[in-house]
Amino acid sequence: MMRFLLLLVGLVSQTAQAVTLDDLQMRFSQQPVLRADFSQQRSVSGMDQKLNSSGNLIISRSDGLWWQQQKPFPLSLLLTESKMVQTMAGQEPQVVTAQNNPQMFQFNSLLTALFHADHRALEQNFALDFHDRGQGNWTLELTPKTSPLNRLFKTITLDGQTFLNNIDINDMQGDSTKIRFFNQRTEPKTLTDAEKPHFSS
Repeated sequence: MMRFLLLLVGLVSQTAQAVTLDDLQMRFSQQPVLRADFSQQRSVSGMDQKLNSSGNLIISRSDGLWWQQQKPFPLSLLLTESKMVQTMAGQEPQVVTAQNNPQMFQFNSLLTALFHADHRALEQNFALDFHDRGQGNWTLELTPKTSPLNRLFKTITLDGQTFLNNIDINDMQGDSTKIRFFNQRTEPKTLTDAEKPHFSS
């Protein structure tokens, strides 16, 4: 389940100059709210059929990340600085905190670092290989170097231009996950009345 949570979604501004990780971190911080749709495709070793899912998400710098899978079944995930809450229809929400599951909650710090493009924090867990591909395009490949991440993932690759557009995850079992983001919106710059309840779980 946590594989698809390594979702690092953020917003950067297109520039004609060479893009650096410091640029990304600065530009992430300038976007208070980002909304996007996503599609996800997972390939599992030994299975011919790929597993597909889709939905939408909201990232608020002050409130956290809300991930809403709509297909093939409804599932929502709320990630804040203090907790992770997963909710499926007809089931009680599952709440993870640093107190009740310290190892799982370690992903919270990781996702926060990814969300802010905080390369200094990422460098504690990953070897970073960043490439400016010209005309505002960029790629960042993360290779885990600490446990338990290096037992779970081979590489996590992000690429984008104006927005983060793709995340490709290759794990140690030979499985892969591809997440595509589209229809990104940054207006309005604050959560709407309809969006605020998503962050109150």
